Amino acid sequence: MPHYVYILCNKRNGTLYTGVTSDLIRRVFEHKNEFVDGFTREHGVDKLVWYEMHEDIRDAISREKLIKKWKREWKLELIDRFNPRWDDLYEKLG
Repeated sequence: MPHYVYILCNKRNGTLYTGVTSDLIRRVFEHKNEFVDGFTREHGVDKLVWYEMHEDIRDAISREKLIKKWKREWKLELIDRFNPRWDDLYEKLG
C-alpha cells in the first residue's frame, strides 16, 4: 500500500501545511471540505501543490518530519520544481 507525503497551500507562496496519509484523495477531500479541525481549516489551506509516494510508512513519516523542519524557502523551491504553476493537483488524482 502506498503512503504519501503532501503539501497543501491556501495560495501561491501562501500558508503551507505538510502531512502524511495512506489515502491522498480522501485526505485532500477532507481538507477541502473542512472535515479536518485545526490549522488547515483556520487558514483555508486546501490546495494540493506537492506530493510524493513511499512504499513504507516509516519512510513517509520520516520524510514528513524532515520537510516540516525545512526552511520555508526550501519548501517553496520543492513545490516550484514539482509544480511550477502551483496548480491544485487534487483534480488530477485518481
